[in-house]
Amino acid sequence: MGRRIWGPMRKIDLVVWAEPSRRLGIECKYQKDPGTAEEKIPTLIRDIDAWPIDGIVVFDGQGFSSNMRAFLLSTGKAVEFSDLEMWLRLYFGLDI
Repeated sequence: MGRRIWGPMRKIDLVVWAEPSRRLGIECKYQKDPGTAEEKIPTLIRDIDAWPIDGIVVFDGQGFSSNMRAFLLSTGKAVEFSDLEMWLRLYFGLDI
């Protein structure tokens, strides 16, 4: 999926498509316990801007702080796992 913002090749978790020209890259993040994984999230959001297709972060787990959850949702590039099905239906124009 191209390169990360500092150069190395980027691999993402999933690419979904409903039409030949409508693709979405999905990066999945789960954090069970509080920790330093949150520090990598802002860089991931910047990486998504460099992808050749649209992309989102799907996140879940009690380990994400309320501040990080708010940051993720404020970017417009993240969705909580519990909201993923509805989000995908809207994105791909499927029946709700």
